[in-house]
Amino acid sequence: MILDKNTAHKTAELLLQINAIKLNPQEPFTWASGIKSPIYCDNRIVLSYPTIRNYIVSELAKPIESLYGKPDAIAGVATGAIGIGAIIADYLGLPFVYVRPEPKKHGRKNQIEGKLNPYANVVVIEDLISTGKSSMNAVKALKEEGQAHVKGMMAIFTYGFDESEALFKDEFLDVYTLSNYEILLKKAYETNYLNETEFELLKTWRKDPANWNN
Repeated sequence: MILDKNTAHKTAELLLQINAIKLNPQEPFTWASGIKSPIYCDNRIVLSYPTIRNYIVSELAKPIESLYGKPDAIAGVATGAIGIGAIIADYLGLPFVYVRPEPKKHGRKNQIEGKLNPYANVVVIEDLISTGKSSMNAVKALKEEGQAHVKGMMAIFTYGFDESEALFKDEFLDVYTLSNYEILLKKAYETNYLNETEFELLKTWRKDPANWNN
């Protein structure tokens, strides 16, 4: 669910402005999930643009208390949301932890890095939601290893796949994002970032990403 329609359009505009969106229909990107995609969204680039970074941080941080109450900690999903999550925690004056995809193979073998008190109320930060599997992996680690109460998740952007929506619904997880794929696509077309052929291609891919280009 997007937080605010005006913010959603502004966020999409800013992501396009800094080239966080990459297109390559001829040589599609391969995601960690195995999906072949003509589009790649790298929101980590936001960290390199202070004005845009501050906007994204404030728009994600400001609604947290009204949506979830005052959390005890902020958790970022590694690796993409470590930076933005830490800045949001600083903005709110809260402790920060981050969650690895799996426990380390050496040392203390942590999956959750940082100090998290048992039964803490936690809000999870994501940079990007695609299939939702890595997000839910982090949530489960926080609940099981960290004994945390996960209040909800905030993200910069979502592709809005049915798979992720169903996954979050099954786990009763509230997820809010600044922008989404539909709004981004329209903004990209309106600003001539995409031509008509690319626009139609990306709409087609979105309908069945798992089988696109097979």
